[in-house]
Amino acid sequence: METLYRAIDSYCERTGPGIWAEPLNAISNLAFIMAGLWGLREARRHRAGGFAELLCWWVIAIGIGSALFHTFANGLTVWMDVVPIATFTLGLTVFNLRRFVGLSRPMTALAFVAFYAVAGGLTALLPDWVRAASNGTSGYLPAFLALTVFGVLLVLRRHPAGWYDLAAAAIFVVSATFRSVDAAVCDALPIGTHFLWHVLNGLMLGVLLASVARYGRPGGTPAAFRPSAAA
Repeated sequence: METLYRAIDSYCERTGPGIWAEPLNAISNLAFIMAGLWGLREARRHRAGGFAELLCWWVIAIGIGSALFHTFANGLTVWMDVVPIATFTLGLTVFNLRRFVGLSRPMTALAFVAFYAVAGGLTALLPDWVRAASNGTSGYLPAFLALTVFGVLLVLRRHPAGWYDLAAAAIFVVSATFRSVDAAVCDALPIGTHFLWHVLNGLMLGVLLASVARYGRPGGTPAAFRPSAAA
């Protein structure tokens, strides 16, 4: 139990174990909550269905969990930060495969397992110096690969959601850079850059929720069955 409540000091802005030791890192999580609430409104306006609305609530949970971690930074709240992010990534992958690519449930399960087996394997093969240099951001490689792979696949199949995935991937590159350099710039910038990871990822998730709301309606035309321009 002591391990669960042991204070964690992972980011430049934190200078002590106090509750309000990371104000910018905590407050910047409003970007996730705002993105989730906006996405929820859009999902309902476009009648995107329960799955789409669940993804919006998931984004709100990411903001709450991350805010709790950056307020009460310990071994318990770190799971409140990590679990919503990881499960949202998995849920969005299923959404892409089902609603956009148009796979059946068995094929979705097969593609899901195959993709994350490869992505997880590539992440595990990264050398230790990459993990250290990226300040642990390399652990988000599967999420980046999901955005890129499905973005390219959907663009090739002329599905508009693909461009949203690729735009989100581009934003992620910038946000990941800010997360990676947080410790390196600490002496010159005591507030650090981790809060920019939150702000930009809130924007990124807003982009993804826009595609979910606009193109993920149940019964919509999946990419796998969209006619090409030459047809």
